[in-house]
Amino acid sequence: MRALVEAMRNDDAAHVAAVVSNNADAGGITWAKGQGIDTVVVDHRPFKGDRAAFEDALSAALAPYALDLICLAGFMRVLTERFVGGWQGRMLNIHPSLLPKYKGLHTHQRALDAGDAVHGCTVHEVTPLLDDGPMLGQAEVPVLAGDTANDLAARVLVQEHRLYPAVLTQFIRGNKTMVHLR
Repeated sequence: MRALVEAMRNDDAAHVAAVVSNNADAGGITWAKGQGIDTVVVDHRPFKGDRAAFEDALSAALAPYALDLICLAGFMRVLTERFVGGWQGRMLNIHPSLLPKYKGLHTHQRALDAGDAVHGCTVHEVTPLLDDGPMLGQAEVPVLAGDTANDLAARVLVQEHRLYPAVLTQFIRGNKTMVHLR
């Protein structure tokens, strides 16, 4: 999230309207407040598994901002087709694998277990299917001998902070050409 905000600071084509989280203790919320950026927290826990009610509350919280685009970053909630459909083509996400490999969780360990030589991250448009939207960019990192999942995650995170802003900059200018970083 911070990498995206920093990338948009001097961009005439876009600005960050708000930082939204489902966790009031998220470091990004504290950081954004310190930067003078509007923050919104919609805690999912009071909805006790009622995703539609959570998404209704999320939509209500987003409505005053009249957003053109949502960028998910570390938002670990599965969104329903009803919510995603309203943002089709206007919601991006970053995933810590070279999609279509390793959708879902534990991607770094899964890459290690499979003996992959390369791993990485992907920015994609969000669709109702988990980690399945059109890919807009990928960054690769080598898998090194002796790597742990944490080692690999740390190298991937560096690339996430490069890739997502690069893709976002292109996307807001209408360019959906695939970005490749190594």
